[in-house]
Amino acid sequence: MRIISICPSNTELLHYLGLTSKLVGVDDFSDWPKSIEKLPRLGPDLSIDMDKVQSLAPDLVLASLSVPGMEKNIAELERRSIPHVIYNPQSLSDIQNDLLDLGKRTDSLAKATKVMEWMKNEISQYEKISNSIKKRKKVYFEWWPKPVFTPGKVNWLTEIAFLAGGENVFQDVELASVQTSWEDVVSRMPDIIGMVWVGVKTEKMKISHIHKREGWDHLETNLRTKIFKLEESLFCRPSPRLIIGMKRLAALIHPNHFPAFLPEEEESYIEKLQVTRT
Repeated sequence: MRIISICPSNTELLHYLGLTSKLVGVDDFSDWPKSIEKLPRLGPDLSIDMDKVQSLAPDLVLASLSVPGMEKNIAELERRSIPHVIYNPQSLSDIQNDLLDLGKRTDSLAKATKVMEWMKNEISQYEKISNSIKKRKKVYFEWWPKPVFTPGKVNWLTEIAFLAGGENVFQDVELASVQTSWEDVVSRMPDIIGMVWVGVKTEKMKISHIHKREGWDHLETNLRTKIFKLEESLFCRPSPRLIIGMKRLAALIHPNHFPAFLPEEEESYIEKLQVTRT
């Protein structure tokens, strides 16, 4: 089976199913796992080269609507009658459902079920710890600094924040993405600021950008607000890797309640998930 993925989260779904060997092309932003580095690149996820997609003769293209602007990719796939599936998850359960769907389409249902069970088990364990925490941390996730964009209630990061013993300060807004102002952020008095600028590598984000803003002194002095740089790959892509992000955030904000975050062990366990006895 010849498969193409045109967004990073779908590439990651395939990896959890042990199917990256079936990939014949990926978008420019897919960067995990390392085994895909030499695959043909098809352009950024908002501007896919459909002539190149068609030339690779895929049996299935994994498309997405997770970012505004991806609609034109779908329209072009339909116009060219290229076989495809569209995923647009907003929650952890949506991701599990997409995983099962992809498992059915690729004759990998047993692996998909195994990964789904792993996700459910990890969520259950962290939910139990989270429910025992008496003082939750108020978390502000910064997707973009100017204008300010942040996740609202209809987003997996609100779930992740809760499971990590926190609460999204914008969980009262019934949207997936909220455009607001820094003044609004300050008024919500976050304990934690998670910098996770979409499309920007972690090392290029500078905490000093927030230190310069009006109102930061108030947050630092009166609330002792802490700033953490978070990896886009663990928090912004709707794939099972969000579970790794959950563990990282929990260990950061409640180190006395949750297990230490050990990324090497997490990567090793992903490989074990891909092995299914038949």
